[in-house]
Parts: sequence; structure tokens; C-alpha cells
Amino acid sequence: MFSGISQAQQYSAVKEVAPIIPREFRAAWVACVYNIDWPSRKGMGAGAQQAEMKAMLDRMSSMKMNAIIFQVRPNADAVYQSRLEPWSHWISGTQGISPGYDPLAYCIQQAHARGIEVHAWFNPFRALPNSKIPTASNHVVKTHPSMIRDFKNYKWMDPSNAFTQQRALSVILDVVNRYDVDGIHIDDYFYPYPDVDSQGRAKPIFPDGKTPAARRAATDGFVKAMYSKVKAKKPWVRVGISPFGIWRPGVPAGTTATIDAYHHLAADSRKWLQQGWCDYLSPQLYWRIKSPQSFSRLIAWWRSQGTRPVWPGIASARINSSEDPGRRASEIANQVSLTRTVGKNYVGHVFWSMKSLMTNKGGISNELVKKFYQEPALVPPMPWSSRNLPQTPNVLAKGSNGNLDVVWRPVPGCSQYAIQARIGRTWRLITVVRGTKMTLKGLPDTIAVSAVDRYGNTSNPRVLARP
Repeated sequence: MFSGISQAQQYSAVKEVAPIIPREFRAAWVACVYNIDWPSRKGMGAGAQQAEMKAMLDRMSSMKMNAIIFQVRPNADAVYQSRLEPWSHWISGTQGISPGYDPLAYCIQQAHARGIEVHAWFNPFRALPNSKIPTASNHVVKTHPSMIRDFKNYKWMDPSNAFTQQRALSVILDVVNRYDVDGIHIDDYFYPYPDVDSQGRAKPIFPDGKTPAARRAATDGFVKAMYSKVKAKKPWVRVGISPFGIWRPGVPAGTTATIDAYHHLAADSRKWLQQGWCDYLSPQLYWRIKSPQSFSRLIAWWRSQGTRPVWPGIASARINSSEDPGRRASEIANQVSLTRTVGKNYVGHVFWSMKSLMTNKGGISNELVKKFYQEPALVPPMPWSSRNLPQTPNVLAKGSNGNLDVVWRPVPGCSQYAIQARIGRTWRLITVVRGTKMTLKGLPDTIAVSAVDRYGNTSNPRVLARP
């Protein structure tokens, strides 16, 4: 990587200015429900599950991605040790039976070791995606059957019920309290998706006797409470939401949709963005650039609706798929390019889903590495939560036998350190690490070490040069 010289050399502090560190949210969803992404089948042994998790995180690391959105509550169950809800059958094979380890704790340990954030993904109101799934004695459909509504073949906790909302908030806050997660994430399943006829009429109607406005008020209240309560516990934990990609049919002009998320799902996601009830919004923009649901038109609209970042969901899973025959990886690459150029906010995107990157579907993983992910990037900061810069780290760097050993003292409030290096005239972000030391292969002309706090703020760098 660097030109090498053999003799030991002590680097010394210089006043050279290092460039701004690249920022981009590079994430993928990892779904456990129906074993979409992980584990590949339920009931696998702990060792096999852990090997699959490590393989996913190794792939993310090799691609220079920086966040995993990991599903931990698919259907009122837990992909972690919980006193509130039973173990998920998607993991152990039988609801209520432990897989023999704590998958969320393992994911956090392995992801953080690779410089990857973990955002715990919850489904707040879904009780069962299929009513025939056997449940444990402490699952909500058995402990509180009066709170459950039947809808198509689902079982759903009534979102407007105080019990349902408090249950979801308690589960989320339990994870925030006990686990070192970097983010909390909820998706588009507020009220369940109905079938919609050609006249826009939804069937069936959710059996709660509520008006659409009353349902929206309930959902708004939950989203607002979730954000404020998470921030009260750990203000550095990011709160993300990934709603249906179209706020309302016809918005923006020329956009068509059969589902009206605002009306049918009680999801006024534009309001949440405008009110600042999330730290990032990831509308699921799963359509092509040239389509009645134009990716480019939608991302431009979403990014003009508020001041918080919009990091859209991108459907790499639809490459060469039955949902979108003929979609090529180049479509996804063009969408990633748009996420970097549209609007003036911090950039980023989320792939649906990790499986398509593991299989390199249509060559998409290769395309991303070649064209977009040539160097690492930090997750963007949250200046609305904190603007305080960390202390500049004290750094020692010594070259020996063609390598550079770098050590630094830990900076209070910081969990990561960004290492930049200059060779000739070219600066690059080399890596983002946890801990207080690392070895670079080769001897760069200049290095810069910056501390990164939990909000994503970076210190002024300590810059050292080769004598």
C-alpha cells in the first residue's frame, strides 16, 4: 500500500492540513423473518449461525460498508436474550427455545470489531406474519389475545391500543439499555398492507373501528414517543425509519401507486421527517429510475421535505428477479450515484438486502467496490444532537521494517478512530478502527488520526509526518 523503507523512523507532529474525512451511510438490511438473509435456515447450530454472521460482516468490511440493520424483533419475538418476549423461532426453530447464544450481542461484538455500526431493527406491531406459526406460552397472542386483530393470514397487535404501544416501546428501550447498539430502526409495517382494487378501495379493513385519521394519530404518537424516549436514554443512538417509498399516490406529480401509505398504513412519514422524529429516513425506493415510480423523481422529492438525512432503500434484490425481469446491476449503480448527487444533505443508502450482496447478484458487489467504495467512509454526524468536537488524540507513530506502528491514548466519549494517510500528493482514508493501536503496511509520507465520538463528530486530526 505504501512505499517502504527498512530503518526505524519516529514520525513527528506537523502543521499540515488533512482533508475532510469522507462521509456516507453504507448499509444493508439483514432480515431474519422467513430466513431471508440470516440465518439461512432456522434451527441451525450456534456455530453455523455464527459462521454465517461472520461471513456477512466480512463481506461488508471488505466492501467498506459501515452499518448493518439487523432484524431483532420480526414478530413479537426476540433475536436476543429477553425477559419480555420469547426467543424467535426463525433462529432456534422453535419459539421460546434459546439458540444457545445471544445473536444480537454476537452481531455487535463482531460488527464493532470491523468498524461497522449495528442498528437494531424492530417490527413494532406485527404479532405473526402467518397465523399458523406455533407460539410459545409467553407470546403476546397467548398472553394478551384481546389485543390481537386478525387481518388476512396475519395476527396484528392493534397499533392504536395503549398496551401495544407501551409493549413496543418497552422492548425497544430494553435493547437500548442493555446493548451497545448504534441505532434503532423500524420499517414500513405500521398497519398491515391491504389488497387494493382498481378504484383504490382497500380490502379488508383493519378491524379496529377507527378512522384513518385516528390511526394516523396513533402512529404519529408512537413514532414521536419512540424518538424522544430513545434519545432520553442514549442520545447518540440513531433512530431510523424505512417507510413505503411513496408518501401518497400522485406525490410528486407523475408518481403512481395502488397503496396509499398515508391512508392505508396510517404512515404520515413526511410529517415524521419534517418534525425531526427520526435521525434518518430510508424510504423504500425499490423502483427503476425510468418508471412511473421514478427513483430519481422520488429521491429528489423526499430530500426536499425536511432537514434530516434521507438515505433511501435500494432494491439490489430485484436484479434479474421475477419482480423486475431484466433489471441489471447498472440500474443499482446509477441509483447509488444519484444518492450522492441529489440534494445538499449528508449522503447514504441502504440495500435490500444483504443476501444480494453476499451472492454478488448480477455483479453488484463488484460494481460497488469498483466504482463507489474505493475507500472507507464514516457514518455522517448528527449535528442536531451534538456539535461538540472530541479532543484531538495524542499519537505516536514509528516506522520499522517497512510498516508503521501507530498508537494513541483513548479520547473520552470516543469509540472509533479514523486513520488517514498521504502518499505523494494523495490523501486517503485508510481505515476506521476501535481500540488504541494499529499497524499500517508500508510507510506513508504523512498520517492523520482523528477521534470519532458516538454522534459521529470528529476531532481535529493529529497529523504526523515521516522525517
